[in-house]
Amino acid sequence: QGQLVESGGGLVQAGGSLRLSCAASTSIFSINTMGWYRQAPGKQRELVATITSGGNSNYAYSVKGRFTISRDNAKNTVYLQMNSLKPEDTAVYYCNAAGVWYGSTNYRTSGSDLWGQGTQVTVST
Repeated sequence: QGQLVESGGGLVQAGGSLRLSCAASTSIFSINTMGWYRQAPGKQRELVATITSGGNSNYAYSVKGRFTISRDNAKNTVYLQMNSLKPEDTAVYYCNAAGVWYGSTNYRTSGSDLWGQGTQVTVST
């Protein structure tokens, strides 16, 4: 079973920037869609942004124009550049991998979707 490891969270003032990273373990051959979700205290987990292996991205309306998702397919790593942060962006951010494949080019097997452990992002006023 592969794993996702997130990094880059922290405390930042409103208007500031942070960059989150999420790396999949080397046992994973490829991932169809990688994304970021977040969960604020007392709220449900919500989608922030996703990106396919072909580079097609999708954003929540609340972050469009401020956040940018990108990925490195060779490293199975996804990034989230967050600019113009607002206090309402405060949440635990989770990395997600959907359509996970193990093995090699000649032989692949599919695996379960994966979640990272979460990284705290706190935006102060």
